[in-house]
Amino acid sequence: MPATQSTAFAKAVEESRTLKQKPETQELLDLYALFKQGTQDPPFEQAEKPGMFDLKRDFVAMEFKGSRRPANFSSLAQNKAKYNAWSAIAEQGLSAEEAQERYVKLVESLKEKYGVTA
Repeated sequence: MPATQSTAFAKAVEESRTLKQKPETQELLDLYALFKQGTQDPPFEQAEKPGMFDLKRDFVAMEFKGSRRPANFSSLAQNKAKYNAWSAIAEQGLSAEEAQERYVKLVESLKEKYGVTA
């Protein structure tokens, strides 16, 4: 069951979309991990771990659409990186509420670093 989202967390999620610049890769991974842990939708224990079968699924989907492009290895690497970032947060035993608080703090620091659009 998804966690209840605090008002501050919901506001920070919206504000994260107004940054003037795209955050660095590690910052994006931190945002992702804290968001996933903060929402618990699904809980980490129920999340699918990305693997090589994802490539086959992607390739079959592309074949179905008539494309002959090779499977996207970069999306597999991105999915693994995101999963690993979330796993690191989950292993810390961070509650949904704690993850939401850290997410809000991270967004505040990113707003200072990158600025926001009006």
